[in-house]
Amino acid sequence: MPEADIPDDKELIRRSVDGDKNAFGMLVTCYMQRAYYLARTFTGSHEDALDLSQEAFVRLWRSIKKLDPGKDFFPYFYTILRNLCFNSVRDAKKRAMPFSFTINDGEVPGAATILPDSIMMQSELRGMVETALGNIPTADREIILLKDVHGYSYKEIAALLAIPVGTVMSRLYIARNRFRKSMKEMGYEHSE
Repeated sequence: MPEADIPDDKELIRRSVDGDKNAFGMLVTCYMQRAYYLARTFTGSHEDALDLSQEAFVRLWRSIKKLDPGKDFFPYFYTILRNLCFNSVRDAKKRAMPFSFTINDGEVPGAATILPDSIMMQSELRGMVETALGNIPTADREIILLKDVHGYSYKEIAALLAIPVGTVMSRLYIARNRFRKSMKEMGYEHSE
């Protein structure tokens, strides 16, 4: 279907609430890649990201009658996905599995153009970043990932988390400071 023929989210939500599975399928198609990448940054696992993003859509379909067609779709969906990811990470920590954060499917950006010693240093730094992110509270990790990895604006993050923009800014400031402190405690000194 040409993009111009695809109804907007609110129309697809209205039709989905009325039981139209095809309309819901269009919503899934529009948001599945975004959902996967968000879940991937939370869990660090390709398989978990696939499972959790699919589970979030299943849960949304089961509760579709509760969805308000007048509201934006993604913030509502994000809440479901976020909770599933947080629970998965929490449960993984209980099983003593470390939080993993992966960029570009485990490849170091620009690796083809840097020397082997540089690749080793990049890999060590990525490991420190993974550990530092795993050492800070989940809410701090989430806001850093949304802003610094996924590139969401303050306004978009505010909508996703249902908090004021000012709160996003202050939480991000605090989260980044906790992240820097965690990196420093591991011996990483970055001069700006």
